[in-house]
Amino acid sequence: MRTPRRLIAGLFVLPLLSGCFASSGDDASADSGSGDGARLRVALPFAPTENYSPYGQDAMLLSRLGVTEGLTRLDANGTAVPALAESWSSENGGRSWVFTLRDARFQDGGTVTAQAVAAALTAAGKADPAPSALSGVKLTAAAEDDKRVRVSTAEADPVLPLRLSNPSLAVFAPKAYGKKGTVNVVGTATGPFALTRIDGDTAATLNRFDDYWGGRAQASGVTARVVSDGTARANALRTGEADIAESLPVAQVASLDKDEIHEVDTARNTSLYLNTESGVFTDAGLRAAAREAIDPSVIAKGAYEGYAVPAQGLFGPALTWAAGKRVEPDGRARATGPDGERITLATYSDRPELPETAQVLQQQLQKAGFEVKLEVRTYARLEGDLLGGKFDASVFSRNMMLDTGDPVTVLASDYTCDGSNNLSFLCDRNVDKLVAAAQATSGTAERQDAAMKAEAAVLGTDSVIPLVHQKLVAGIATSVRGALPDPYERTLIGTGTRR
Repeated sequence: MRTPRRLIAGLFVLPLLSGCFASSGDDASADSGSGDGARLRVALPFAPTENYSPYGQDAMLLSRLGVTEGLTRLDANGTAVPALAESWSSENGGRSWVFTLRDARFQDGGTVTAQAVAAALTAAGKADPAPSALSGVKLTAAAEDDKRVRVSTAEADPVLPLRLSNPSLAVFAPKAYGKKGTVNVVGTATGPFALTRIDGDTAATLNRFDDYWGGRAQASGVTARVVSDGTARANALRTGEADIAESLPVAQVASLDKDEIHEVDTARNTSLYLNTESGVFTDAGLRAAAREAIDPSVIAKGAYEGYAVPAQGLFGPALTWAAGKRVEPDGRARATGPDGERITLATYSDRPELPETAQVLQQQLQKAGFEVKLEVRTYARLEGDLLGGKFDASVFSRNMMLDTGDPVTVLASDYTCDGSNNLSFLCDRNVDKLVAAAQATSGTAERQDAAMKAEAAVLGTDSVIPLVHQKLVAGIATSVRGALPDPYERTLIGTGTRR
């Protein structure tokens, strides 16, 4: 089976000193001001890892800051709705789709044309590694005329409009694309805010793009700083240095005014992944023993202090359709006694709840008879060994809708033999068969039904033990209006966000 590529949720972060929003350069005009047009100051938990490349995790950062957009976007229900494309239709049995563009401009002043969109999507398809939204998909794009672009795939793809909502498939001006596959995202996107200055991996300056097709943003710009320490992010909000503090650790919530705390149910899970390819958990009976030993409610109440709920499966309450369609797993192996089997359990410290979760799991597994060694590192130091299958088990946080908004896509990437994000190294013939059947299914409701059958098969292998469904906890000053935290973690700043 294929070794997983660089993972979605793990990010390298750098500390930042106090006084992080002191004004400088072109953001000096309104950092301490208020009212219409004031700049927004955002404290980010994760640093860009790939110099703001749109083809990796940094694409989500650009999307949340209002810099980029693609042909479509996801609404609150996970449905593809218009963005740069105002309409679309399917042809050739779902093997091609024609998107009609709205009147829009790039931040460098150029017009968004079908030729530019086709070139942007072609560049994304040639990226190495390819964006996760294109995993297993061969995509081609060509202009029909100035306003229509045809996007084709080798096989019928009923969720292509969903796929194109992924921030990694954002559209940039022609001059953004370099000869070696690089993309210069400074002043070349189409969103309401243009990235104008990058200070390494610690800060970025964004100015309002006055010609945005969706209307002029109410804030004059955004000053974004990386503040990796959760306590420091909360302090920046408390002292008025930051207007928005992303992803607050639950331990800091009590220290803030309740009116500054905004909770959103997300599609993000914390799960325990068991290595089915090597080590102790190649034995299905021992995987079953681990599942029976774990009480997720203790983790939800303890490590997450109530800002998570015990997991019911891979797809949680943020996805309202999942509860009524859930299928009970069957064919699970009978648990066998661990008898002191030694395992190494790994997680990363960049998300502060994960080490505490791992400690709870260590205690529960030891009580069941396993001997557990705990390995906690920063994600940057953990990733290579995690991808290399060096651990028996790992605690990982994953947004199940991050890639495309399609449940089948994430099942294919995370739990099939050729999956690019397969942390359990699972390769099960029945799982692959059901995922393939789901991939071939059209119609939203029918596809969801097929996804839940595949979910039951995955859970039946005990390769992954869902622990909790998480809530997004953002700190937003009471002076701020119109912030856009969402279950898919793709939006935060929009045209109506202001202070």
